[in-house]
Amino acid sequence: MKLVDEADIRVFAGNGGNGCCSFRREKFIPLGGPDGGDGGDGGSVWLQADENLNTLIDFRHQRMFRAQRGENGMSRQMYGKKGEDIIIRVPVGTQVTQVENEEIMGDLTEHGQLLKVAQGGKGGLGNIHFKSSTNRAPRRTTSGTPGEEREIRLELKLLADVGLLGFPNAGKSTFIRAVSAARPRVADYPFTTLYPNLGVVRIEQHRSFVIADIPGLIEGAAEGAGLGITFLKHVQRNRLLLHVVDIAPLVDEVDPVEQVRALEKELEKFDHELLERPRWLLLNKVDLLPEDEREAKIQAVLNALDWQAPWFAISAIAAQGTELVCQKVMQALDAMRAAEREAADEASAAASASKSAE
Repeated sequence: MKLVDEADIRVFAGNGGNGCCSFRREKFIPLGGPDGGDGGDGGSVWLQADENLNTLIDFRHQRMFRAQRGENGMSRQMYGKKGEDIIIRVPVGTQVTQVENEEIMGDLTEHGQLLKVAQGGKGGLGNIHFKSSTNRAPRRTTSGTPGEEREIRLELKLLADVGLLGFPNAGKSTFIRAVSAARPRVADYPFTTLYPNLGVVRIEQHRSFVIADIPGLIEGAAEGAGLGITFLKHVQRNRLLLHVVDIAPLVDEVDPVEQVRALEKELEKFDHELLERPRWLLLNKVDLLPEDEREAKIQAVLNALDWQAPWFAISAIAAQGTELVCQKVMQALDAMRAAEREAADEASAAASASKSAE
């Protein structure tokens, strides 16, 4: 199924029911007094993250969602029934933004996580609430308040540990095919990949990570060139970026060093923080270089870039060097997760100590 990663929808929470104006009238009970009940609250609109969904395509067909209205109050002090909430399922990794002011309402990053996007109206008061010693027969009630109405933007940002970056035809799709069960389209022309693909790389039975094949970027992508920034947002959640470079280009003879520099500029324009993200260099298609020239070519590229981060010379199509890359990535991710757990434990301990001191 084609990935749809952005959709605008309108949500309507239910209005609150109106309060009832009623008086008790029964045989042998004169002057029974007010007995009008309250209206029920309107239903709210919730979003819930569901790991079984991977696209927002359903929202291309249905764009309006309405929760149930609360029932009006009734006589005999009977309150109206509360309107039912509506729960809209969205993929894990969905960011929710209010269209009117571009305010981010929330980020659904865990399966089952709920986010209220529209609050139901409050039910009105029946006349039973307005009786007093000086007003034995009140005819006053209040109406239910309207539910919230919002236009919101759903934006899916893929949750992957590792993101593959590179120019078109660098070999990203071939790499993800070599290391996982994902089968993205591969062809000998640019922009073969038109939407991100996810693959699970399994190192051992209980050790694996998710890798995302991001469609090829070109110079000017941050301003809309090529596929534009449509898919740059998907790398924002990646812990580690693998920059795939064609070291032996057959098309246009593009210099690998220029490719790296151009893509670094696009990352900086889109989000400067991405340049601070761990980024490793994969020099792909080394099998196309003569063996006696291979080492010199690789060293020349590294020297020109003054590359200090890890790098690997690979051939994705021949699965040469790809296993080592995956093992090193798994080790790096394990170290990152351990550091995050340690930081979380320290923060929790500090919070507990502060609370105890109070």
